[in-house]
Amino acid sequence: MPPSAPEPHGLPPMLDPGLLKAARQIYRTYYEVHPEEMQRPIGVAISRKTRRGKLIFSERPVLLPSECFIPLSQIEPGLH
Repeated sequence: MPPSAPEPHGLPPMLDPGLLKAARQIYRTYYEVHPEEMQRPIGVAISRKTRRGKLIFSERPVLLPSECFIPLSQIEPGLH
């Protein structure tokens, strides 16, 4: 299945729940390992294929073709 075309704000029209779960785990792990870190990420860049990702702290993430960006606003509600 080909990836969905991004909407104007850069988000896919329908976010895969598995990607969201993986992004939340990446975010949670970061704060468990670095509780003293004061800088908040703006989101997670994550591979659609491997579900591996990294926190993004810059304003304009550069993504690989197989990656998507999940903003912190979508990650945080599921953590509580």
